[in-house]
Amino acid sequence: METVKQPLNISFYTQKGGVGKSTMTTLLASLLHYSFGYNVLVMDCDFPQHSLANMRERDKENIMQNEIFKQLAIKQFQTLKKKAYLIIKCKAEEALEKATALMNDLDYKINVVFFDLPGTVNTKGVLSTLNSMDFIFSPLIADRLVVESTLSFTKAFMGLPKDSNNSSKQELWLFWNQVDGREKTELYDSYHRIIKELEFPLMQSRIKDSKRFRKETETASKYVFRSSLLAANPRLLKVSNLTDFVQEFLTITKLKLS
Repeated sequence: METVKQPLNISFYTQKGGVGKSTMTTLLASLLHYSFGYNVLVMDCDFPQHSLANMRERDKENIMQNEIFKQLAIKQFQTLKKKAYLIIKCKAEEALEKATALMNDLDYKINVVFFDLPGTVNTKGVLSTLNSMDFIFSPLIADRLVVESTLSFTKAFMGLPKDSNNSSKQELWLFWNQVDGREKTELYDSYHRIIKELEFPLMQSRIKDSKRFRKETETASKYVFRSSLLAANPRLLKVSNLTDFVQEFLTITKLKLS
C-alpha cells in the first residue's frame, strides 16, 4: 500500500513584531504556489486582525484597478490553470483541525500549509500549534532586543516535549532578515558566535532590507513584490536575495512535488 505524503506544516514565527513573519509567509506562499508548482494553503491565525486575509481583499481591489496587474493575473491563470491559494481565517487553537478538515474536502492535494500565528506566545493554541509544525523559520534583525528575545524563546521552545502526533523530526531555523548593507559585519559575527555556541541552525541566506517589504501591490505601481495573488517580480527577488533564500528553504524542507 502506497504511503500518502502528508503536507508540510510550516510557520514563520517570532515573538517580536515588525521583523517580517507575515511578509515572509506571503512571499514564500506566493512563490511556491505561483512559481514553483506547489499547492499552498495559508491559515491566518492572527486573531482578531487577520492581516493576511485582509491583505488578500486589498490585493483583489488593487489588481482590478491596475491594468498591468490585471494582465499579469490573466496570464498567470492561463499558464498555471489553477486558482489563488486559499487564506483561511481562524484562531490558533483551531488552526490544525480546520486545516485538516478543509484539505479533506478539496479536490486537489496540498503540499504546504503555512500558519501565520500571533506573536504573543501566551495566546491560546500558539504553543501547541507551533509544536505541531514540521519546520519553524524565525527571522532575526540586527537589534539586540530582537536577537535576545528570539534566542531565549528558541532555547525554551526547543526544550519542550514535542508533539507525539508529528511523526517527522521538527526543525527550527533562524535567518537574518532586513539586512542593511551598511551595517558592520562585526555585529553579525558576534551574533553568529552566540548562535553557534547555542547550536541553533542558521540559514546562510540573508534577506536584504528593502522598502518593497513594506509595500503591497499598489494601483500606481508597475512591479509586483508582496502579493497574495501574484508571484513577485524575478528582478526584485534577486535584488532582495529572496532567490537564494527560497532555494535554501527548498533544500532544508526537502519539498518535492508528488
